[in-house]
Amino acid sequence: MSDRIQKIVTRLPDLKSVTQVWDMAERRLDQGDAVFVADLGIALADRYGSSAAQVWQYRSVFDRLLRLLTTSAGQEHVEQALRLVAAASPGNRKLARYAASLLADGQTAKDLGLAFAGGSSRAAASEELRACLVQELVLRGVAMADSPAIEVWATSPHWRHHPLAWLPLELSVIEEAPPLPSYSVGGSSHSMPYGPQDGPGVVPGSVTPSPHVTETTTEEFSEAAAAAVANWVEESNGRIEAGTYESAEPVETEILPRLLAALGLECLSGLGPRKRFALSTCRPEDAWRMLFAAASTGGAYNNGVYGAYGRLATWRSLTALSGASTPAPVGDVERTVQECDWYGFEAATTWFERVAWDIGLVSVAPGGRRFAVLAATDTD
Repeated sequence: MSDRIQKIVTRLPDLKSVTQVWDMAERRLDQGDAVFVADLGIALADRYGSSAAQVWQYRSVFDRLLRLLTTSAGQEHVEQALRLVAAASPGNRKLARYAASLLADGQTAKDLGLAFAGGSSRAAASEELRACLVQELVLRGVAMADSPAIEVWATSPHWRHHPLAWLPLELSVIEEAPPLPSYSVGGSSHSMPYGPQDGPGVVPGSVTPSPHVTETTTEEFSEAAAAAVANWVEESNGRIEAGTYESAEPVETEILPRLLAALGLECLSGLGPRKRFALSTCRPEDAWRMLFAAASTGGAYNNGVYGAYGRLATWRSLTALSGASTPAPVGDVERTVQECDWYGFEAATTWFERVAWDIGLVSVAPGGRRFAVLAATDTD
């Protein structure tokens, strides 16, 4: 460890501002010294790894160093970023997911092939990082053939038991234009295809419980349907409600608002003429985008599970909501999803926070007798 790095590592917790450390690292990178940036990150992780959560200076500087390497295009930067991730926290799945998202956004598939090439201990990448990288690239429309090293790994049978191996190596029809984050050294931005909507409300009418509807919700369904928004509850201030129902008569669009109001859902508690309620048809593509954004970018106080696992969580939710058979290939699930009628809804009830993170989805299966509901909300 150089004297310069040693001084930074030792003095870091006493700093009131880490801007000078950021600037110094950026200058070294501009001078072509990517190794120094990785060395500094590794030294910091070695010193503060076990107490990282309590040292804000460490979190800030380490993230800056990782972003410097991953957002600066070029194979040397890829190599040092991989070296930093491998050394900083072996087995840290969350870091692997985050790094994969950063790398896929900032680097070419050709340069990322380094993560899949054998024989380079300096650029060693874990199987978890590789699996996440593959799916992050798929989400960005990158063909595996663009990098022979990635294609060989992604099409090999050895990782077939990994959870992400269920996902196809190309986007499906309903995964058009995934809402992905755009990263820079200083931050990131992303779209939020959900939240309170403006527009005319709907009066649901009578809320007398209907004897023709039977709730069929199971614990297994609730967990799977909520997969895309589970991070809102686990890491933020979110609430989730999910249910599945069987109707004795086909559910038509015209009666759906009244039917939903009569189910006794917590998210619609207190609904009435003075409580705005809006229901609109939506495409399967809209439902996918909404759930993917919630899963991959998170709620009010977290960053989600990033692209690879966000895609997995989205398909888990859609599988449950559509009533698709499990286990089944994603292609079969997609056909079932496309056969369903989909609706988005929102309500001015006290259950929904109505800040920026609100989701209301309904799926009606072919034949109109089975329908499912997913509602989620979060706040800062």
